[in-house]
Amino acid sequence: MSDTLLLLAILGAMALAYQAGRSRAVHSAGGRSGIRDLHSLPAYYGWYLAIWVGLPAVVVLLVWIGLQEHVVTALLVQGLPDELTAGLSPGRLGLVVNDIKNLATGNITSGEVTPAVQAAADTYRRWQGIATAAQWVLVLAVALAGLSVAWQRLSPSFRARNRVESTLRAILILFASIAILTTLGIVLSVLFESVQFFQQVPWTEFFFGTQWSPQIALRADQVGASGAFGAVPLFTGTLLISAIAMLIAVPIGLLSAIYLSEYASRRLRAWSKPALEILAGVPTVVYGFFAALTVAPILRDLGASVGLDVASESALAAGAVMGIMIIPFVSSLSDDVINAVPQSLRDGSYALGATQSETIWRVILPAALPGIVGGILLAVSRAIGETMIVVMAAGLAANLTANPLASVTTVTVQIVTLLTGDQEFDSAKTLAAFALGLTLFVVTLTLNVIALHIVRKYREQYE
Repeated sequence: MSDTLLLLAILGAMALAYQAGRSRAVHSAGGRSGIRDLHSLPAYYGWYLAIWVGLPAVVVLLVWIGLQEHVVTALLVQGLPDELTAGLSPGRLGLVVNDIKNLATGNITSGEVTPAVQAAADTYRRWQGIATAAQWVLVLAVALAGLSVAWQRLSPSFRARNRVESTLRAILILFASIAILTTLGIVLSVLFESVQFFQQVPWTEFFFGTQWSPQIALRADQVGASGAFGAVPLFTGTLLISAIAMLIAVPIGLLSAIYLSEYASRRLRAWSKPALEILAGVPTVVYGFFAALTVAPILRDLGASVGLDVASESALAAGAVMGIMIIPFVSSLSDDVINAVPQSLRDGSYALGATQSETIWRVILPAALPGIVGGILLAVSRAIGETMIVVMAAGLAANLTANPLASVTTVTVQIVTLLTGDQEFDSAKTLAAFALGLTLFVVTLTLNVIALHIVRKYREQYE
């Protein structure tokens, strides 16, 4: 709460600095009649002063927030009596410190509250109070210092616009770099763990093995002690469910896009397209419940009525519901692409005597085909990366089969399963999740790159 109040105080100081800088610029120019003598508009002088007040203060605040807890914890541990720290391992010491923090903040502790623990909690609370007061003093002092420095620079000839624009450009570059570096960090972390996995399990077994049983036993005589990390059943199950989903989503989505863009009236399109896209806002866990509680039992009963053995958790149920979820994605992208086809192509087709249906199938769709293909590839990436529907409707059995009525599992389901609960991040079982994640990342990235390349090529054709 203190950090929020301090941030609001900084924003208030920036607002006051903006007004002060703007007024000073107008005053230094001799009033509003002399504004034309200023190098920049008065607003730029205000923004320059506000940036010098807010930016250094926010940087100091962020650094302080990142370091405060570590510094206070170090001071707390250093001041703990020997009766609390004697003979404790780093892990046990961390539990003691956590109990002290919980007691200081009014939360539940795991053990008995001794006088020494109570005294340490009081010390921690006192250090936190001192740190908060010092934070306010330092941040406000930095804001005042920035105000003083910027105030002295303001003059009619000062290039405020250049300074403000260069500062904003640097901020935008910083934020873009953070996004890129975050993505790079995620990729490198997954890659590092995957390398550790392939040091324990040969990559040939992972990519070409047909048995998936990542359970590592504690004793050599236990069943599955050696483990099996052949991911082919996972890849097969992922492709099977994704194929079923696309067989449902692509025809329905594409035909609905054709109808909305070419046949539907403006009034019908105004309410039908938003109604269709409501499906995109439904949480995937709701689709998972729908698949597990409604679709799967219906398919099982229908299969039994015609003599087919349909598993209670089948690839068909998961793929069908996933296809329903992806319909708005395919429909929206296809509709945008079809509407982007130049009207001149339609007019030329009609001028040659073609009917509306002939124009759609022989002119509009061929022209929009690259964009439609790109949208479908993006939808395939969405289907491959889906988790909740498959977890709830497809099961956990790693069966190597092409039967849509059987129970299968996917890469995303196994990643969730392997990383659920307390795990050791140096075992092949846990590291297998990172190898699966890296493979899934490469596949979806490849599909996205291909889709974007196709869409870009399509746009260059008509723009």
